[in-house]
Amino acid sequence: MNAPIRHLPWIGGAAAVAADTKFSPLVSPIDETSASQIVESDAAIIDAAVKHAHGAYMKHIDATVAKRLEWLNAAADAIDKIGVELVKSLIRDIGKPRRAATFEAKRAGAFIRAVAAQLPHMNGEVLPLDVAPTGAGRFGFTTRIPYGVVAAITPFNGPVNLLVQKVAPALAVGNAVVVKPSPPGTEVALLIAEAVKKAGVPDGLFNVVPGGRQTAQLLVAHPLVSAVTVTGSTAAGNELARAAGAKKFVGELGSNAANIVCADADLADAATRIAGAGFEASGQQCISAQRVIVERAAYEKFLELFVAAANKLKVGNPDDAAIDVGPMVSREAADRVEAMVSDAVAKGAKLVRKPERNGCILGPAIVADAPPNARLMGEEAFGPVVVVQPVDNVDAAIALANSSEFGLQGACFTKSLETAFKVSKQLRVGSMWINDASRFRLDVYPFGGVGSSGFGREGVRYAMEELSQWKFTGMRVTP
Repeated sequence: MNAPIRHLPWIGGAAAVAADTKFSPLVSPIDETSASQIVESDAAIIDAAVKHAHGAYMKHIDATVAKRLEWLNAAADAIDKIGVELVKSLIRDIGKPRRAATFEAKRAGAFIRAVAAQLPHMNGEVLPLDVAPTGAGRFGFTTRIPYGVVAAITPFNGPVNLLVQKVAPALAVGNAVVVKPSPPGTEVALLIAEAVKKAGVPDGLFNVVPGGRQTAQLLVAHPLVSAVTVTGSTAAGNELARAAGAKKFVGELGSNAANIVCADADLADAATRIAGAGFEASGQQCISAQRVIVERAAYEKFLELFVAAANKLKVGNPDDAAIDVGPMVSREAADRVEAMVSDAVAKGAKLVRKPERNGCILGPAIVADAPPNARLMGEEAFGPVVVVQPVDNVDAAIALANSSEFGLQGACFTKSLETAFKVSKQLRVGSMWINDASRFRLDVYPFGGVGSSGFGREGVRYAMEELSQWKFTGMRVTP
């Protein structure tokens, strides 16, 4: 029997481990076997990683924009070259279907190049200080400066995309980064770290500390970490914010995404798009469609079309390029979603489409007319289940959508421009789409939530702004 692969911390441009380091098994959701192990990074490993990062930050604090552009573009090219390895890891360790894994791997280089293209436009401004009488004879200007060491906590569901969404903007504006990936995304993070080194990015600017919950808490609390950026559940975000203390904190957290379908909408289009948004990626994305709120006049027809759209999705082995819905990340995750469906049915909801279960694979589940106290109505399912609710009108749809504590990204399907603007104004979310489903996302707009869905924004320019800060310089012009 072959020895398991051991994924070690990446510190200062090299793999590092102590003799007494503890390892944890990493279980593939495909066959629930373990072929690899990850280090549980302790305080000593984290301290070494953060100090290497801080040293690299100080060493390269005067790196020009031209030099940082060179690093970013070289890193993008290097990551493109390891696409096959990234896809293999995404399928094996996370259960991401091949087509989705290939898309995610290709997105990394594109995002980094977009950050590089934005960097020359991160401008300051000149301030008219003589707007105040005491400002006469004075001149002021602003620049953007880095925080120093950024701790990046990344989730399992998009371990390539959501890592570069944090690392590339942080490096672009002059920070160093220590990444704590979710255990299933550890190999992906290490593959990217090696590629970045080969690209010529200086050692220490990008470090990886594998581990779980305690590792994340120790990392964000380190006194040399000046900023934290997290993607994860609301509970995890709150816990990490408390551990971090008074420092910059960006949190893209939980969701229970509402998709409103108006009676005047193209129902077939809405059903197809929402089915993809709810069930692809096994519903394991923060903006996956979870609640679908339909005007009563269109409810029966939409439900019929929605079930048909769900039935067209192919469920099975993620290594097959034709598969839309693969396994959930673990058996425990699938158990949790099944329990939420059972809870809704026990409280009076109708199970319109029963999910088929095979190990970690859970097929699409459709629940109709769940009561307000059902867990599916208030919690984040993070699985392939959608609850469909009828309402009398658009005002009732907005009220039901806003009854959630979450507000990340929402959607509304309608042919009415008046309704589109009304929902845009009244729906409490950080971002929303009209006539596209809640899971659609582009990197060029500010992405983030309100309420329990977090604070701060991601997206090319917006992440760069979040991970840098204003500095003002004033001058008294002597006669």
